[in-house]
Amino acid sequence: FLVADTRRVIREAAKKSCFVCYKMGASITCCETGCDRTFHLPCAPDGECVTQYFGAYRSFCWQHRPQQAVQAHPSQDNTCSICLDTVEERISYKTMVCPVCQDACFHRHCIQRLALHAGISFRCPRCLNQEPFMKEMLTLGIRLSKRPPSWESVQPLGQRHGRCDAGMCLCPEGREHTEKKGPWQLRLCSSCAAEGTHRQCSSLGNSTYSWECNTC
Repeated sequence: FLVADTRRVIREAAKKSCFVCYKMGASITCCETGCDRTFHLPCAPDGECVTQYFGAYRSFCWQHRPQQAVQAHPSQDNTCSICLDTVEERISYKTMVCPVCQDACFHRHCIQRLALHAGISFRCPRCLNQEPFMKEMLTLGIRLSKRPPSWESVQPLGQRHGRCDAGMCLCPEGREHTEKKGPWQLRLCSSCAAEGTHRQCSSLGNSTYSWECNTC
């Protein structure tokens, strides 16, 4: 039954076009009731879409994605608390703020990289708040790692990421299943190697050898 259901999802995705790149094979649909926008996982950043990497792994288009209710603190100097480069003067998809201190602004790609490196120690880089901050970042589509901080542990030689992180994994054997070739071959991000996807789950053809995750 699971295999048949997965095949049905794949057939349906092949008929849907991505609202970002307009190509067919969009397997992700906005979870907002009544919204029929579909998109490819690699197209999500360009379309300012959000995938929540917890629970039901829900995805949302740019119009229905969760947004922050807080505003940046008036004393904010419009620099990212992580890279120290300039950020937008308002909260947006690319510019986020700590919901607790409301004084720490950062680029989405900067806080995502911090989340992957910090692991279980992920917290606001300025006020160091953890739980409320982490909950909000999860809701806004930041993917967290359950591993110890990268600066406190050394990854064993030869160990590599081994699961599919697509918003909707279509593999009937699950996210941990990999094959040497074909639709369930696992491709790792060519930049950070910290995220992976089955070819089928991100609409990657057999001739596609390079893939980058949302973070990169």
